[in-house]
Amino acid sequence: MADDIEARLTAVPAPTKSPEGGDAGTDDYLERRTLRRGSAGWLLLTGLGVAYVVSGDFSGWNVGLDKGGFGGLAIATVLMGAMYACLVFSLAELSTILPTAGGGYGFARRALGPWGGFLTGTAILIEYILAPAAIVIFIGDYVESLGLFGLTSSWPVYLGCFVIFIGVHLWGVGEALRFSLVVTAIAVAALLIFAVGAFTEFSADGLNDIPVDSEAFGSNSWLPLGVLGIWAAFPFGMWFFLGVEGVPLAAEEAKDPVRSMPKALSISMGILALLALITFFAATGAQGADAVKAAGNPLVVALEGDGGPTALSRFVNYAGLAGLVASFFSLIYAGSRQLFALSRAGYLPRFLSLTSKRKAPYLGLVIPGAIGFALAAATGNGARMLNIAVFGATISYALMALSHIVLRRREPDLERPYRTPGGILTSSVAFVLALSALVATFLVDKDAAFIALAVYAVALAYFAFYSRHHLVASAPEEEFAALAEAEAELTRD
Repeated sequence: MADDIEARLTAVPAPTKSPEGGDAGTDDYLERRTLRRGSAGWLLLTGLGVAYVVSGDFSGWNVGLDKGGFGGLAIATVLMGAMYACLVFSLAELSTILPTAGGGYGFARRALGPWGGFLTGTAILIEYILAPAAIVIFIGDYVESLGLFGLTSSWPVYLGCFVIFIGVHLWGVGEALRFSLVVTAIAVAALLIFAVGAFTEFSADGLNDIPVDSEAFGSNSWLPLGVLGIWAAFPFGMWFFLGVEGVPLAAEEAKDPVRSMPKALSISMGILALLALITFFAATGAQGADAVKAAGNPLVVALEGDGGPTALSRFVNYAGLAGLVASFFSLIYAGSRQLFALSRAGYLPRFLSLTSKRKAPYLGLVIPGAIGFALAAATGNGARMLNIAVFGATISYALMALSHIVLRRREPDLERPYRTPGGILTSSVAFVLALSALVATFLVDKDAAFIALAVYAVALAYFAFYSRHHLVASAPEEEFAALAEAEAELTRD
């Protein structure tokens, strides 16, 4: 089965009518929409998985202390870590069945049909377009706080980031992923060095120093905001892992995706879990949870306390900028590949999937970048945009986990080169926790959740009235779905 998939991905089939009436256009439709295959082995894919997430270790997660205290955030992080672990194991199986650039959209398309595919792909796009817009604002804040070149956090910095890093992506995927790996390695090394320094000041008493809200149900020194604080901290527990699910979007550009995808997903998840553990305990125990709960740069605050800057705190401050760059850079990649896959199959305007001579989806990089820059320059509200991104992410997680469950039940005999440990039980855990995290987003920022719903509604209207009638049957994800339907009909006959 895996060899058959690879053969059909490599071929350039002639355009045909889609089941819902669309056609693929000219004979060279897919030839003008191909990515550079074999550009990334398991090491680059692992680096990509860590790069998506690493900026979350430097800032953002600590706000969860303000929502649930140390105990609340600790429990939330364990639960969200379990959700991501279960989801990653599920995606590892799905990515060996459908190794295409569609990632989560492709999995849902096979399991849940065109509507399910579009719902999932749109949610992923919300995450991967809004998150870079938020992170570029944080980069601007870091640049200003470090006094780099006398720049302030403003639109010229945002524009420069988008232009430079989109330019690297246009150069080529191999070059882009190698750049990402180097910057990510610097950020990870800095986190480990930070932990060594912070643990020398560690005090267990500081973990529970947030004042207790006596009126909150179940409140105590461990849960100062009560039991509900655990739920409110879910989105911030996610920050230690948010984005790792994007690794399968590199499937068409990977070397031997059937083997490299599960390996890269598992290793990157292990690295992220370790970084979350040491960062959380080191930062909170060094100066106390109350001191870092509202800090924009909690690791620096954990090292400095009431004193002035030290050599280590300055190093970590610069490394935080490297972490933000790594996540910004990799999320641009993820968004472009998701948009490319949706466009190639006709769910979005087809011109967005055109690729350059270097096999880069240039419009899929430039147009989301332009949207992200416009949002950053117009609002300057990184926290709000990141909350919208989290809302989209939780929807996609639930639908991807559901896709694994449906395929296991509906196509039990489908060849699976990698099988999820625990099977349906694993993906069911991910599904339930993803829905819980989705509801929790309303506890954190109701406005962000409703903005995301409005964007979702507009996208669904576009699909309902136009694009579902113009799907491209020769796109890989559509071919896989058609093949599954044909096999099901033969079985019934």
